[in-house]
Amino acid sequence: MEITMIFMVSGVLMLLSSSANAQAVGSPLLSPTPAPAPAPDFVNLTDLLTVAGPFHTFLNYLESTKVIQTFQNQANNTEQGITIFVPKDEAFSSLKKPSLTNLTQEQLKSLILFHALPKYYALADFKNLSVANPVSTFAGGQYALNFTDVSGTVHIGSGWTSTKVTSSVHSTDPVAVYQVDKVLLPEAIFGTPPPPAPAPAPTPDIAPVADAPTSLTRDGSSPKSSPTKSSSYRIMSWGVLNYLVLAMSGGLILFW
Repeated sequence: MEITMIFMVSGVLMLLSSSANAQAVGSPLLSPTPAPAPAPDFVNLTDLLTVAGPFHTFLNYLESTKVIQTFQNQANNTEQGITIFVPKDEAFSSLKKPSLTNLTQEQLKSLILFHALPKYYALADFKNLSVANPVSTFAGGQYALNFTDVSGTVHIGSGWTSTKVTSSVHSTDPVAVYQVDKVLLPEAIFGTPPPPAPAPAPTPDIAPVADAPTSLTRDGSSPKSSPTKSSSYRIMSWGVLNYLVLAMSGGLILFW
């Protein structure tokens, strides 16, 4: 009886061991799931432009036209990111013609949208971007910019404006903010810029007047200057006086 029980327990253990081995062989090894990529840091454009700069004038326009909401959404809720060109306060204060005071609210909004590209660009990317000129901005197809890379310095042309990137305020994907020294003025608002004033003509060099050549007489000597009126009068007076003396002398001889 005891032997029978031993055989039964041994059989059960063998069956359990076989089942466990079958599951171990049949189940594949699972690779660990990679950790998700960390989300980019949230960039608050209002805080960034308030601390840097001074960019108070540009920030005021961003808020009054509500363009700040468009830029903020593009910066943090899209894969493309955003690139913004921000003029300093003195760029607005030095702007005389054309003036921004006569713009409508819609034109002003387009002007501010004109200062951004709907994609993140590092400074090194502008060398290749210049091949794609003109590049559309947030304001639409009519509002395009031309880029030129000159020895690592990014130059920007808008028709009315020729400026360059003077410093990088923030450049971490997906947000790039670059400082420029002039306000970008689009032709779609202000029309074709007037031609530049012609350069003044150079003053011709006036050579000094040379002395007139002196003509020589037949014997090689310089001709004598003609006598003046007073000299001729003296010569005539002496001639008359000599004539009178000779006449008186002749009369005396005859008298004797």
